[in-house]
Amino acid sequence: MADKLRVYTSPSAFPNPQRLRLFALEKGIEDELEEVVYDMSPGGDQRKWPHLKMNPWGETPTLQLADGSYLAETAGIVRYLDLAYPGRRITGETPLEQGQDAMWDDRIWVHILYRIVTMFHVMHTGLGFKLELTHNPAWGEHSRKEALSHAALVNRHLSDGRDWILGGDEPTFADITLAVSIAFSKFPVNNTPLDERFEYLDYYWNRWKERESFKRGYADGGSGLEELEYLKRT
Repeated sequence: MADKLRVYTSPSAFPNPQRLRLFALEKGIEDELEEVVYDMSPGGDQRKWPHLKMNPWGETPTLQLADGSYLAETAGIVRYLDLAYPGRRITGETPLEQGQDAMWDDRIWVHILYRIVTMFHVMHTGLGFKLELTHNPAWGEHSRKEALSHAALVNRHLSDGRDWILGGDEPTFADITLAVSIAFSKFPVNNTPLDERFEYLDYYWNRWKERESFKRGYADGGSGLEELEYLKRT
């Protein structure tokens, strides 16, 4: 693993690439990855043929492996890297923790983050008319309600005083997905700040903002959030 792996990715406002970025920082392998940051909008680099040859789904992140092959889908990349490199297992140390982390990550990704992503794309033509194919505000509002109802369940899960989803001393990948979900909920056009609506998600968000991985992960200044502008590297 002497050579760096190349990851085709996006600025920190984009939630799936940011899940991978925060994972790499928590794992301590950020120096093993060479980032190629796309112009997502209006450039639409992720939907142009050079990237589509690597990943026909036209999404980021996409990881180029040492043998020239590619791995896509954030959770798949994360689980590969977590096993391929030494250090703390971000996806869980024991079989039970790994199962619990996968369970909570699916719940948060499918029922909260993906709903907010859908809202972004269909309510505001998020990436612009060059790239978006659907404008459906009613669908967007339904997705917002779904995200809020499931965020309430996660808020209740955190209400027992635990710092992190699995109750351990350090965050797992499900925690990373939840942190990014809160960040994207606060993106100006989404305007559904989960930390302002739910008490324990507020405490949780503030815990993340104190972590070094979070500060470094948002240092590109591309989050779109005024409250994180102070993290921008000069």
